[in-house]
Amino acid sequence: QVQLAESGGGLVQPGASLRLSCAASTSAFTFYTWAWYRQAPGSQRDFVAGITIDTRPTYADSVKGRFTISRDNTKNIIYLQMNDLKPDDTAVYYCNTWPTVTASWGQGTQVTVSS
Repeated sequence: QVQLAESGGGLVQPGASLRLSCAASTSAFTFYTWAWYRQAPGSQRDFVAGITIDTRPTYADSVKGRFTISRDNTKNIIYLQMNDLKPDDTAVYYCNTWPTVTASWGQGTQVTVSS
């Protein structure tokens, strides 16, 4: 069973940056495509960004040009660099496989953007 552990969230002001990390406990990390998802209060969990085995990224329109997803296959970690954060980015951020979610969800990491 793959275990996921997200970290790096926090409370920041609009325009600030954060880098999220997701550690995945699987020896098959390299063979998965991975993604970040987020869930705002009262909303469904939405796709944010995905990265293929050969590191090709895909982004939701709302984060294009501001967020960058990357992966480190030597450490089994997926990153999400978030720049120019906006209040609408406030949510709990999760990672999982993509496009099909195959792992149990981790605890997520809270990102709050507020002045």
